[in-house]
Amino acid sequence: MADLSCDFVGIKSPNPFWLASAPPTDKEYNVRRAFEAGWGGVVWKTLGEDGPPVVNVNGPRYGAIWGADRRLLGLNNIELITDRPLEVNLREIKSVKRDYPDRAVVVSLMVPCEEEAWKKILPLVEETGADGIELNFGCPHGMSERGMGAAVGQVPEYVEMVTRWCKQNTRMPVIVKLTPNITDIRLSSRAAHRGGADAVSLINTINSITSVDLDLMAPEPTIDGKGTHGGYCGPAVKPIALNMVAEIARDAQTRGLPISGIGGVTTWKDAAEFMALGAGNVQVCTAVMTYGFKIVQEMISGLSAWMDQKGHAQLSDFVGMAVPNVSDWQYLNLNYITKAEIDQDACIKCGRCYAACEDTSHQAIAMGEDRSFTVKDEECVACNLCVDVCPVEGCITMRRLAPGEVDPRTGKVVPAEYGNWTQHPNNPGKTCAAE
Repeated sequence: MADLSCDFVGIKSPNPFWLASAPPTDKEYNVRRAFEAGWGGVVWKTLGEDGPPVVNVNGPRYGAIWGADRRLLGLNNIELITDRPLEVNLREIKSVKRDYPDRAVVVSLMVPCEEEAWKKILPLVEETGADGIELNFGCPHGMSERGMGAAVGQVPEYVEMVTRWCKQNTRMPVIVKLTPNITDIRLSSRAAHRGGADAVSLINTINSITSVDLDLMAPEPTIDGKGTHGGYCGPAVKPIALNMVAEIARDAQTRGLPISGIGGVTTWKDAAEFMALGAGNVQVCTAVMTYGFKIVQEMISGLSAWMDQKGHAQLSDFVGMAVPNVSDWQYLNLNYITKAEIDQDACIKCGRCYAACEDTSHQAIAMGEDRSFTVKDEECVACNLCVDVCPVEGCITMRRLAPGEVDPRTGKVVPAEYGNWTQHPNNPGKTCAAE
């Protein structure tokens, strides 16, 4: 059996599946249930300073985007950080860590951008026995309007400054949670690295309005006729999160900086993809809010089975394996040529591939009188659209042309993959296989 035990910046847990800082980690009751279900760790919902209480709305806090089968694809929330007293949270964190010493307990923090505020709260968290802290530099709503959350995370100088304050005033590992609401994620990750961060976690939620009530003419969720932007998460944000994780993992200035991957993790496969792109573990929220704590059992069994199948004895065997294969577009092999093929036995003759290609692509699919569909190789540019719109998995595939074959579209012979290197047409000064 594969070993799923995880050591993330010295924080040990029995598996790499942690709950992200969010409603599921807001209190002791929830966290104990999560640990009993099998979660390897939690990031406690964000604590603030011991002062005027945070007041959340008492109306709807969530908006949603659904698929055709009403599967939840994206969730928008306008909830703030914890509205429970600081002393209550600290007492519960201490109790949980005492009873579950083998699980990771990290505490998310957000206080005003003043050194004294951070110096005041850090020893209080240390006293609980927590394993580390996560600096919430990502919350895009409510708290950002008070100069915290994304208001800090969007300014690299602030990220570096606050990270350095925390590293100077605590023995605990410092994880910096990054906002995706920024043009280049590498700038804030580099800043965290310069400030001495032990790791970064990403992504936090994306600024969003998911829908508008056309009767009330107000964004949803609607509070007494008004709405606001919130934080978007769930399966729909996974592609954005994967790209940002990969950007940090392959950046020369942050290479080797540990990453905790967040954003749309719903299955073991999602987790494996984040880890292949450089994440040392993953954090989950929306999937738990949709299906409950026990989904972690499928994640654990699925990842373990896949690792056994691939011969990975431990997580480190595949963490970051995909990073060298993430390339800038200009370095892609222009001699790699494929053509679409339709499996006539699997085809249900819905015509979706034909409509998509005929109307919006390269008119490379022909429809016969018997409503059969075939690919016109002389027109096919291998864009893959037909594969993506086909409702039958595996019905349409892409066959690679072998060296020596003639491309029916161009009439040129496909060269050997690594033969005859010449100047790259998309990047003068670089080389690629000759066309």
